[in-house]
Amino acid sequence: MADSFGPMRDGGADDGVVGMGPDADTPRKEPIRVLVVDDHALFRRGLEIVLAAEEDIQVVGEAGDGAEAVEKAADLLPDIVLMDVRMPKRGGIEACTSIKEVAPSAKIIMLTISDEEADLYDAIKAGATGYLLKEISTDEVATAIRAVADGQSQISPSMASKLLTEFKSMIQRTDERRLVPAPRLTDRELEVLKLVATGMNNRDIAKELFISENTVKNHVRNILEKLQLHSRMEAVVYAMREKILEIR
Repeated sequence: MADSFGPMRDGGADDGVVGMGPDADTPRKEPIRVLVVDDHALFRRGLEIVLAAEEDIQVVGEAGDGAEAVEKAADLLPDIVLMDVRMPKRGGIEACTSIKEVAPSAKIIMLTISDEEADLYDAIKAGATGYLLKEISTDEVATAIRAVADGQSQISPSMASKLLTEFKSMIQRTDERRLVPAPRLTDRELEVLKLVATGMNNRDIAKELFISENTVKNHVRNILEKLQLHSRMEAVVYAMREKILEIR
């Protein structure tokens, strides 16, 4: 569940937000249309108040969960969806993919308290363009919205640092094992790995293969143990590098 509006800071942006992409210097003629999605009504209201002070940003709607967010996105076709990760009924990451289907031009920024690397990776895989922690200042929210609307990607510095550290570690471990023959996976494990690589969660994989979610979890655990890896992301990268699996 989202926290209240409190953790977001006013003013100063010393620790900033990591941006990647084109410079956001070109002025926009129309306001950036934003849909705010969070299960905490007070937080949504706080964001609306903050963004109302920005002449070039217009909050066009709000939603309290991922399911409602998909419906609102289809109706409103916002430029930006500012959405929490963990919400009841349907979480933000799960809703992300559906929103991209009903409103392809919408860009999604996850605004959350979750600093889990897995959530960051899953959000990016699902189509999110930004991942910001709620500890950022209120000024930075508007700045991030403008940047993403103009083609940049935005990630909170602490999350970007974790992502870079993880990739460096992955490369190092892969290099160390390059001369070691790749362990053999069963046909079922290869099936599971392929679906993991497409971004499916355990529940969707279970439905696709007509097996239980617990069985999927066991297969994923076995895959990681066999490959001596630590995360789903690392398993997919390793599999592609070692040509265990071809992703088209």
